[in-house]
Amino acid sequence: MAAKIYSGAAHIKLPSFDYTNHEKMLQDEVRYINEVKQYIIESGYKGKNVGEVIQFPVADSYAQYMVVSMKPLQLMHLPLGDGWDYQYANRLTAADIQEKIDSGKAIKKLVINK
Repeated sequence: MAAKIYSGAAHIKLPSFDYTNHEKMLQDEVRYINEVKQYIIESGYKGKNVGEVIQFPVADSYAQYMVVSMKPLQLMHLPLGDGWDYQYANRLTAADIQEKIDSGKAIKKLVINK
């Protein structure tokens, strides 16, 4: 079954993009992601991978989504950076998302455990 895609949570303040202070900008993105995750959990979504962030390369950056639910598959678009969308997001399956999450964790483990 194809994914249902939601736009970002409108009531959560978007990160500011101040390229003169990169560290502050990254902290604001982390704040935004944490608040979106908390909103999803408080909305009653629980279960495997809820709140996980996945990325897809697009142009000069990434399209980013947060898992709302795996069954049925529901994702929330995270309008970070240039706010790119992944053109095939609605065609993703739960298996695709699980593979993306697993591969992301494996890469992080390799990089952190050098």
